[in-house]
Amino acid sequence: MSIEFLLTAFVVCLAPGIGVVYTLSVTLGQGLRGGLWAAFGCSVATLAHMAVAMAGLAAVLHSSAVLFQAVKYAGVAYLMWMAWGTLRGTGGLQISAAAPQPLVQIVRRGILLNLLNPKLPMFFMAFLPQFMAPTDGTGVMLGLGLAFAGMTSAVFVGYAMLAASGRQAVLGRPAVMAWMRRAFAASFAALGLRLALERA
Repeated sequence: MSIEFLLTAFVVCLAPGIGVVYTLSVTLGQGLRGGLWAAFGCSVATLAHMAVAMAGLAAVLHSSAVLFQAVKYAGVAYLMWMAWGTLRGTGGLQISAAAPQPLVQIVRRGILLNLLNPKLPMFFMAFLPQFMAPTDGTGVMLGLGLAFAGMTSAVFVGYAMLAASGRQAVLGRPAVMAWMRRAFAASFAALGLRLALERA
């Protein structure tokens, strides 16, 4: 496994996407424990997409415009629903200490948010072969994929810990929390719009 792969994967993982936004929002709303479970859900989805890519289903998804559009717009709808729920205070930034979100719900949302992004398996299909020799088999691809998934999970956890460190300061300022809620709602909506404009 080359240093080039590790550095490139790290830069890709750091880039804010659906999983990062969701992990940050849950951490600020539910605390570090909730954020870690959100990171877990997003990581499970990453592994699922890697399995899809390795099974060759990404190529099928890429060749079927109807299937791609169906998955894509399901993802767009879910992101917009998350944006609305966050804006109303019933989504990731619900901060009632007496009624925290069930962990199963946090994990399920993280999985769904990432599973409904049809670009992820295609990303694996396009990204991993760049760091493989022509003679490498599926074992090498599996190793690279697991390394990427592990790095993604570590980055999610890092974002959760960063958000948790400043959570009390944010919660102590209702006006700041309101603006954070709006910012995360706008982020989910923007990610949904970006996904809607993606082409197979």
